[in-house]
Amino acid sequence: MKGTGDGDDAVLSSGDVIGSEFAEVRVSVDHAGNSSRLRLEDLRTGRVRHLDALELETIVWLTDGHLNRLLDPSADRWNERNGDHR
Repeated sequence: MKGTGDGDDAVLSSGDVIGSEFAEVRVSVDHAGNSSRLRLEDLRTGRVRHLDALELETIVWLTDGHLNRLLDPSADRWNERNGDHR
């Protein structure tokens, strides 16, 4: 992300919110550390995850079947182990 002219000197860009009827996530770029990382914040729970370039590339290369399994909310997010009884 270096060299874009969009907040290169900032440690964390302000980010944008991406939302739907199912989720709302703030997406920003964290420039702290050895390299820039994508910072994702679940606005419902406040949970934050950082993804580096290798992790992002891995998501891009996932087959549709693997991605669909990752996106199934009943696998991790909406289950009794996490205290969510939807």
